[in-house]
Amino acid sequence: MAASLFLLLDDIATVLDDVSILTKVAAKKTAGVLGDDLALNAQQVAGVKADRELPVVWAVCKGSFVNKAILVPAALLIGSFLPWAITPLLMVGGAFLCFEGVEKLAHKFLHKDDHADEAASPAQGTADPAVDVAAAEKAKVKGAIRTDFILSAEIIVITLGTVAGQPFGTQLSVLVGIALLMTVGVYGLVAGIVKLDDAGLYLSQRAGAASQALGRGILAFAPWLMRALSVAGTAAMFLVGGGILVHGVPALGHAVEAWAAANDTLGTVGGMLANAGVGIVVGALVLAVVEVAKKVLKRG
Repeated sequence: MAASLFLLLDDIATVLDDVSILTKVAAKKTAGVLGDDLALNAQQVAGVKADRELPVVWAVCKGSFVNKAILVPAALLIGSFLPWAITPLLMVGGAFLCFEGVEKLAHKFLHKDDHADEAASPAQGTADPAVDVAAAEKAKVKGAIRTDFILSAEIIVITLGTVAGQPFGTQLSVLVGIALLMTVGVYGLVAGIVKLDDAGLYLSQRAGAASQALGRGILAFAPWLMRALSVAGTAAMFLVGGGILVHGVPALGHAVEAWAAANDTLGTVGGMLANAGVGIVVGALVLAVVEVAKKVLKRG
């Protein structure tokens, strides 16, 4: 009996070790999506009254948990009954990431006036007494949850690709672990980011010179942080999406990996640039197809 107990404990420890390792691998692969996730969700609460920022973040966080509760079982069903669909889904998700990145760049540089109007609209909305604040807040939450669903689907599919071929219990543990880790991590950070300006204002109004200096520093740093998150998120779209597409084509993936291995540090950087280049090209092609389809549908 003692020997059987030790064997059981050893098996449990092995499973937990496998889950831990796979969770770390999945977290690394999905981390590229987080920069954009953070930036998008932090921007969703722009224009919300200060006392409503955290309730809005919490409402979106609850919606994110619901999204994960839908996506994780769906991923497990796909992994169990349609394992061949994992790679095509990854490719579709990668292409969509690249499309989003190119669309964001195109909107920023080709529609600067519209971009400026959108940036100004949240502040105007809260200042206009005719605007239904509750309805505007509800619309923001719904939009953020829709965005979260897309990003969560990408994270879950990437994780599913990582645990493909593993026992069902390991797949379930890793998927649930990543879902919880990403949701709590993202929205915890979003809550901290949206309250940075409040923390800076509070410190800047304290009596001590050091507190005031720190508060002014935080107030100056907060806008730069948002810009940095936006840039990092866009870059991550191309790196992650392009990497998925490159590895989805075995010949291309092996060629990039072989070149990176042969050139050490320069090869690693070159591999990232190759992934980003593929991502930009594919994203531009998808955007072109989408724009042509829109024009055809309008004419019809």
